[in-house]
Amino acid sequence: MLKPLARRAARLVESGLERIGDRDDSEPVLEPYLGYATPEGVVLRGRVLSHLRRSEPDAEQSRWTNLRQMVNLFVTDEVADVPVTGAGVTATSDAEGYVRLIVQGDFAPGWVDVPLAIAGQPPVPFPARIPAPDADYMILSDIDDTMIQTGAHSLARNLWTTFTGSALTRQVHDDALALMTTLVDGGRNPVFYVSSSPWNLHDFLDSLFAREGVPKGPMFLRDLGLTDEGVGASHLTHKGAAIDTLLAVNPDLPAYLMGDSGQQDAIVYRDVIARHPGRIRGVALREPAPGVGADDMAAFAAIEAAGVPCFHAPSFDGALRYWGVE
Repeated sequence: MLKPLARRAARLVESGLERIGDRDDSEPVLEPYLGYATPEGVVLRGRVLSHLRRSEPDAEQSRWTNLRQMVNLFVTDEVADVPVTGAGVTATSDAEGYVRLIVQGDFAPGWVDVPLAIAGQPPVPFPARIPAPDADYMILSDIDDTMIQTGAHSLARNLWTTFTGSALTRQVHDDALALMTTLVDGGRNPVFYVSSSPWNLHDFLDSLFAREGVPKGPMFLRDLGLTDEGVGASHLTHKGAAIDTLLAVNPDLPAYLMGDSGQQDAIVYRDVIARHPGRIRGVALREPAPGVGADDMAAFAAIEAAGVPCFHAPSFDGALRYWGVE
């Protein structure tokens, strides 16, 4: 009974967003996401949409303008069955518009751009990160309440912050920026962002990170498309699967995990450590709200019992010292 009601409510929300947003009938376009390297080749990811509307934020604009601009990121029609070609490879967009290609090539470490195109349209550069051969480890980090101030532990606060803010008003945690900057060591160690935020926010988050100096990294976000099972994959399932993928395609790199205690990251990370013994060097978890639940406390203890130092506090200051890497 609850699932049908939830699906109806979600469809009403979708309908409401469409009325607020600005629609148009442009021809399909490619939206590139940040790709990543695997032993089999470079994975390029993106989405075929009916149109893209992105507005440059203004610090003086109203919350209503912010709302319209943010809603426009969600009011898109995905276009299925569109061939996308580049680097000698072709893939077809799926029912949600997503496209994924694996390309071969002799790519230098760092960021590379691979041009992909819809037939009859100019190519679009798809960026991908190639890890340096001298990398010591990788960093896998959550975004909301870990890197940026969101209030994700409170659904009402999270929605208000997300939909009425802009890339100019959203705040990055200074302590998270300092920790991440130290860990990436000038870009030598790659970072990947694993978040339950929807793919619709990819460009917004990438722009926000660039503006605030947050180290750039491929993002693993969540599809919020409506299915018979509900809305997208669950938080725990999505994050755990994304981390499993990253550990598998970077078999020679151990990882540091960054997250927060407001969205069950401790439980996700505890289970990752159990599935991948010896791969995790340290865990850092922000406590965004006063008090920590019993489930999180038990997860902290289980992580430590597995031999992985688990730092948890309202700030990431002191995480490096706790890990013993200063």
